[in-house]
Amino acid sequence: MRRVGHLVVCGAVILFLGAGADIRSAEKRLLKVDDLFEIKDVNDPQVSPEGDWVAYTVRKADSKTDKNDTDIYMTRWDGSQTLRVTTSKVAETTPRFSSDGRWLAFLSSRDYDEDTDQVWLMSRSGGEAERITDFKGGVSDFAWSPDSKRLALVVLDPDPDACDAEKEGKEACEEKTPKPIVIDRFKFKEDETGYLGKRHEHLVLFDVAARKGEAITSGLHDDLLPAWSPDGRSIAFVSKRADKDPDRGDNWDVYVIEAKTGAAPRQLTTFDGADSSPEWSTPPAWSPDGQQIAYLQGGPPKFIYYVLPRLAIVPVAGGAPRIVTATLDRGVGLLHWSSDGRSIYCILEDDGSVHLAKVHVATGTIDRILAGPRTIGAFDVGKGDRIAVLNSTPDEPPEVFALEGTTLRPLSRQNQEFLSHVKLGKTEKVSVKSKDGTAVTSFVVKPPDFVAGRKYPAVLRIHGGPVGQFQNEFDFDWQLFAANGYVVLAANPRGSSGRGEEFCRAIYADWGNKDAQDVIAAVDDAVTRGIADPQRLGVGGWSYGGMLTNYVIAQDTRFKAACSGASISNILAGYGTDQYIVEYEAELGQPWKAFDTYVHNSFPYLHADRIKTPTLFLCGDKDFNVPLLNSEQMYQALRSQGIDTQLVIYPGQYHGIRTPGYVKDRLERYLAWYGKYLKP
Repeated sequence: MRRVGHLVVCGAVILFLGAGADIRSAEKRLLKVDDLFEIKDVNDPQVSPEGDWVAYTVRKADSKTDKNDTDIYMTRWDGSQTLRVTTSKVAETTPRFSSDGRWLAFLSSRDYDEDTDQVWLMSRSGGEAERITDFKGGVSDFAWSPDSKRLALVVLDPDPDACDAEKEGKEACEEKTPKPIVIDRFKFKEDETGYLGKRHEHLVLFDVAARKGEAITSGLHDDLLPAWSPDGRSIAFVSKRADKDPDRGDNWDVYVIEAKTGAAPRQLTTFDGADSSPEWSTPPAWSPDGQQIAYLQGGPPKFIYYVLPRLAIVPVAGGAPRIVTATLDRGVGLLHWSSDGRSIYCILEDDGSVHLAKVHVATGTIDRILAGPRTIGAFDVGKGDRIAVLNSTPDEPPEVFALEGTTLRPLSRQNQEFLSHVKLGKTEKVSVKSKDGTAVTSFVVKPPDFVAGRKYPAVLRIHGGPVGQFQNEFDFDWQLFAANGYVVLAANPRGSSGRGEEFCRAIYADWGNKDAQDVIAAVDDAVTRGIADPQRLGVGGWSYGGMLTNYVIAQDTRFKAACSGASISNILAGYGTDQYIVEYEAELGQPWKAFDTYVHNSFPYLHADRIKTPTLFLCGDKDFNVPLLNSEQMYQALRSQGIDTQLVIYPGQYHGIRTPGYVKDRLERYLAWYGKYLKP
């Protein structure tokens, strides 16, 4: 009787909870543009040395100040307590625990006249944070020594032409006429940095107690990604110092230098391509015994970014490196040795997901610890291989989780309240066949109130890169389009990562051909399945996504509306005006020697008369990645033909639009443009 009674009571509870869930579901609303001010961007989990706490950053857009603010939080490993560590209106990033656990250091430009990041130090026993560095050029990265007495800093050389506000006064400096910019470098411009002079980033050894730093590297090259040896005697880092002209390639190598002034760096790797390129955000990793260094090796220089980083190990004493993942046709990154030195934890990119994996050093065997439809954006390994991960799925923005075996336990919960109030569209991963039979992965996001059998206006979204991938992660733009009644199609065409090097290199020097066929195949599949209305198709993307948008509308007139952000179609105009001089010459050649190749890849501009799609062009006026002039040319080409078009220029913005008000404006313009032509 008790057992029956117990079952009845439990059943009542379940029914009650189910009814409550239905009520809550009914109360949920659709996502709206202003929700971008509610979403919190969680990142950079760091496990404390004792393993009891996890620090991480939380970024949120503020509609009142029209700025983004990043603060540091800490959560106990058992999830029982969360602390907000910083509260200023200026961003604090890169939280790092000292090795003895007494201190938490971070980067911030707050209360600093030069507006460059400096290192701040906070005692974990309490008290206010203190700025401990004063480098005019700023600190971009740092690492604690094992004894917690020193920091290895990455410091930018000060600007020799900068006005000294302390000596001359701030007002006098503001009124002073800037000196002419003199260019003499091969690669002379970079997005957000501007025109490149002779300033570089170098390593500085910083004494925490004395608050004093001394440079241990110098020269006309950058020295980045410092990593201390377990005994604290040496620092590994990456540099292109071996090249006569570092600007002419991507030949990063791993070096080791004694942690003292006057020491000479010793080169460990000599591969012609990139070893631990800073673009992979993966510092060299010392084995626990200090005898080996794990790093990432790229591919032949001619293939530039069309490569998949492989895990390699090199003896610290010198010798040939060993490629541990030689048979794995997937890219890896973010390397952490296991405490016993037998394995290396890493992330592994695979067909629309990013998994957490463990590679056995001796055999190269790979165990996927966290697989499935997810994206592991970051992770950290603490004492006893205690792991905190940044995990996202199509239904949940990135959050910090504690890994227990192969299951995740939530720690940060920053977006839990927000998600409880909104309805999201269902995301489905499908495989479609391209024109030549190639299998292409695509994501399909349906409106939250999707009705089977009804055809919906569809928007094809195209990712940038071209080497990159759409992933099993939360995408605000996708969900916003879905909330406004669109089916969203997001394909990973050839040129994308996650499917192996052959798939990645299939578009080498041949843009807008196979990759255009692949994304169009995703649209054809949705039309065939009766999901997408063939009379109401839109397309759009940013950067290479904008470029491929232009390629698509120049060969398929079915699309009724397009949004092309920060794109280029006249490739000849890109040579020497953007930051990709190395990539242009490696992939396409020099225009006077490979004119036909440039013309071949410029057909959306040279054959703009084939375009019939009303197109919205957008770009930041300070973009040195894909400069504004390229969007201006395409706008002019369509305007000259009488095609409905518009050019939106965001003042003070670089390749990535970051000012919250402009991000909101861009989303509203997307919806208005698609709405005008797909929902007449």
